[in-house]
Amino acid sequence: MTSQIQIAGQVQFAGQAQFAGQVRCAGATLTKQRLSDGDGPILVANLPPEQHHRIVIAFVGMGFEAKIAAGPGVLVVCRDSRRDLANVIEGAVRQGYRGVISFGVAGGLAANLRTGDWVVASAVLDAHVPHATDAAWSSSLVATIPGATYAPILGVDAPVAEPAMKRELHMTTGACAVDMESHVVVRLAAAHGLAFAAVRVIIDPAERTIPSAALLGMRPDGSANVWAVLRDLVARPSQLMSLIRIAADSFAARAELLRVRRLLGPHFRLADTT
Repeated sequence: MTSQIQIAGQVQFAGQAQFAGQVRCAGATLTKQRLSDGDGPILVANLPPEQHHRIVIAFVGMGFEAKIAAGPGVLVVCRDSRRDLANVIEGAVRQGYRGVISFGVAGGLAANLRTGDWVVASAVLDAHVPHATDAAWSSSLVATIPGATYAPILGVDAPVAEPAMKRELHMTTGACAVDMESHVVVRLAAAHGLAFAAVRVIIDPAERTIPSAALLGMRPDGSANVWAVLRDLVARPSQLMSLIRIAADSFAARAELLRVRRLLGPHFRLADTT
């Protein structure tokens, strides 16, 4: 799914947790109206009015996703900011932001999606309730990302680790991918009249089982608990090959995030639709 695992700070897994991640959202978690201009967070209050030309809020789950998402005109907010998210959105609206995008990795629910495939959300399902995405913005994203699938994404609060559960969710909801961020912001975007889009790259396909060590290594804020991972791996060494496979998928997904972020340009294509 959307969370990430890092092994010894080097090998990143994007199935649904993070091993010992060195990259946190500390430099890119922008609570209390902090802005990222690609070089680090800046306090809104310290900027002269002419520099407040901001456009897009990017909501992500992990520090490495935040670094990739950051750029001029982009306010990057990490999942561990969710308690302050309403205040962050309200402050951003006052500063002239026009849209919110959910950006990062996702778990596959549809059997045809492989690691590295892209999904642009036609809707985000929050407890099976659909929230439509901005049609013009989403169309621009689909046109920019070759081969992207345009379909619903399901938002959940806990990792989906088992293939049987993934198949069931696909059958019962019609969603082709699942993440742990999109549903958090879609309602706030609607409440503030902001355009909303979600674009996610598949990290763990529908047939992939996420090992227990990976799940134990994920704290609620998405950061890593490396000792929990190592303890479970020692207790169940048969997980090692699964973790290595997941790590390889993580590298592929991260490369796709970097490639597509460049394609999407400074404002994730929102400026092209308004």
